[in-house]
Amino acid sequence: MTTDLQDYSHKRFNILTGEWVLVSPHRAKRPWQGQNEAVSNEQRPLHDPSCYLCAGNTRINGEKNPDYKDVFVFTNDFAALQTTSPKFSVHEGLFKAESEQGICKVICFSPDHSKSLADMEVEDIEKVIKTWQQEYAVLGSNDTINYVQIFENKGAVMGCSNPHPHGQIWSQSTLPNEVVKKDHEQQQYYHKTSRSLLGDYLKQELEANERIIYQNDHFVVLIPFWAIWPFETMIIPKKHQTNITEISIQETLAFADSISKITKAYDQLFQCSFPYSSGIHQAPTNAQSNDHWHWHMSFYPPLLRSATVKKFMVGYEMFGSPQRDITAEQAGERLKQLVETT
Repeated sequence: MTTDLQDYSHKRFNILTGEWVLVSPHRAKRPWQGQNEAVSNEQRPLHDPSCYLCAGNTRINGEKNPDYKDVFVFTNDFAALQTTSPKFSVHEGLFKAESEQGICKVICFSPDHSKSLADMEVEDIEKVIKTWQQEYAVLGSNDTINYVQIFENKGAVMGCSNPHPHGQIWSQSTLPNEVVKKDHEQQQYYHKTSRSLLGDYLKQELEANERIIYQNDHFVVLIPFWAIWPFETMIIPKKHQTNITEISIQETLAFADSISKITKAYDQLFQCSFPYSSGIHQAPTNAQSNDHWHWHMSFYPPLLRSATVKKFMVGYEMFGSPQRDITAEQAGERLKQLVETT
């Protein structure tokens, strides 16, 4: 692509949300005098007796965790969504509110308190993926659940309150904002072309080969052309699939391999346990035709220049639109080199 994208301010369009991101590559050269985050080099034990998520420990609600050996799932003790919430609505002039029901779960990836996904074997990550598949299917079969959001917050800087390797699932009766946007854009494209929006995008990315970080037989890890976060990445299945239950046994292992590669590269980037929020966007479970969906997993890491310099979403980003300094191509090249050394 033109070198202008690497030198001058411009906007890039997010085909999945229909929104723009401002890119300012020249600002990457500015000196940093802002806040520096603390870096924790603490060596965590295999088992922490004070951790609510460790095997055999008692959680805050008094329930005791089993002596689990791999993946452990339980209903969140402090769920953001309630199954007992009565159905109601408020429509009084410009005041509008509607009740929302849901089920929230916690998934412990491993009994080893010291690990993260980056430290786990590919086969152990595969067990996590199989659990995601099971939970998506079971929760999605509930008549009151129309969307299942799988995600992980890693690191204190991302608001994670417990360092034990774990993620969450929030399932709810309506579609959340980001999913509504992606549902609309993918549906519009599918109706016009009878093809997957992400499938066509992936073909173009593979031809350009400017933001590809890693690929195996079934998945591609790349930095999206419209990425907002400095080292944001996306894992996309090469085959058009609407949700993760459509992954074959062989593809599940390839998905685990992709997660392993990118999380290991993240940890090498600034020589720290790299924080991020990751999540899987996939078809709603609303019993409608969702052939337009092409599921994908995104990683949103906050670190900008080093282990101590964070990207803040403030000012213009809050009142105008998202903005980034380092370009997707520059970030992609750095991560690609690290993946190749793992």
